Amino acid sequence: MTFAGNDEEEGLVVVMPAPLLGLAKEDLKGDYVKLGGDNLGEDNRFVAGCMSASSSELSYEGNSRCWSLWWWAKLVLVLIFVGVLAAVFLKWVGPFFMDKEIIPILNWETRTFSTPVLAVLVYASVALFPTLLLPSTPSMWVAGMTFGYGFGFLLIIAAVPIGVSLPYFLGHLFHHKIQNLIERNPKNASVIRLAGEGNWFNQARAVTLIRISPFPYIVFNYCAMATGVKYGPYLLGTLIGMVPEIFVTIYTGILIKTLANASQEQRFLSAPQIILNVLGFSFTFVTTVLITVYAKRRLKELQRDEELLLQ
Repeated sequence: MTFAGNDEEEGLVVVMPAPLLGLAKEDLKGDYVKLGGDNLGEDNRFVAGCMSASSSELSYEGNSRCWSLWWWAKLVLVLIFVGVLAAVFLKWVGPFFMDKEIIPILNWETRTFSTPVLAVLVYASVALFPTLLLPSTPSMWVAGMTFGYGFGFLLIIAAVPIGVSLPYFLGHLFHHKIQNLIERNPKNASVIRLAGEGNWFNQARAVTLIRISPFPYIVFNYCAMATGVKYGPYLLGTLIGMVPEIFVTIYTGILIKTLANASQEQRFLSAPQIILNVLGFSFTFVTTVLITVYAKRRLKELQRDEELLLQ
């Protein structure tokens, strides 16, 4: 037996089996019964609410499942695209670029500087270029090409404290100008100010996330002091946050050297070498993207927490 209820005040129509409505047989008139405002009581409204809630939950679960599948599909597409792009670069673009640009520079570097002198130049450039607002990434490539992962990483990480400390302390001379620049960019300012909030641990965590995120490395060196972050957490967070970038740049330098050697010797990379380089490049790219996305998400969460505290 099925019943239909119509609440004229709320415009609600409920069609439910008899047992759920709890109506007696003597209240029935035919196969259906029309319930007035008095008959559609709290029990019926409760049943309708449960039906609405169940529909909402099912809709949410469906949307969540669809979003998860779409996210994995996009990740697979990105991996395929990156793999194809890396293969094309290794096969055609890389050798041409190597012959015209990289190999002449490497030959000049080998003839002009010895290995110890190169170590000094790499260290000095990583330590001083950020103060001069110059990028130090090419020097990190040279460290990868010349010294590999081990000594190259130690050489760079030893120079980073100088490269980030000099702008931090020189920023005190331009404190007011930096404050004005920060106030003109409220979106970036909300991210930068996270470095100066909370205790020692919170400051170090915020600096680490900022270093991993795409926020400009050189800009933050000068703007950090305007946030009120202490030097200790600033330096520690920088050293931790720079580790992924250092390994990526060293790997890039090693890959450039591998391609340059193959091009200089007029030989093609073997199939295993191409596969390993493509996989390594894809893994490095995807790992960097995932770490960056995680850092940006955590920064947004910290921003929301900070806004809630201020309200």
